[in-house]
Amino acid sequence: MEQPIAKARRTAMRTPHDPEPLIARIKDLLKKHNESYREASLRSGLDHQAIRRIFAGQKPQMHICILLADHFGVNPNEFLQLAGWPTLKAFDASAVDAENLPPEATEIAMAVARISEPGVRREVTDAMVTLLKKYFSD
Repeated sequence: MEQPIAKARRTAMRTPHDPEPLIARIKDLLKKHNESYREASLRSGLDHQAIRRIFAGQKPQMHICILLADHFGVNPNEFLQLAGWPTLKAFDASAVDAENLPPEATEIAMAVARISEPGVRREVTDAMVTLLKKYFSD
């Protein structure tokens, strides 16, 4: 049985986390978006030092992960996972109804879902979207 989110959150609060994967992902996104950490913090709706604190090794609260992910256009579960928090069902991409997708799209989605590393999964997805835009843009 799945652990209730409140209990999983309390467990995560007591568990040490490695800040480096989240820091690396944010730095990659800052470079991709050509933003400073201050600009990204403010555009995310956070104070201007939010990302600096993450870079200093502070574990961001769950809502900060969600706001930053929204700003960068990534799935919030990626940032939650990288920060050592439990993921939320509301952001679970596997909850999409596969019955409404063509079989080829389902096959691709399942292959991408099997990539365990969130950063690699995002890079593969970005590459596929770039290819689709290049060859099928209006």
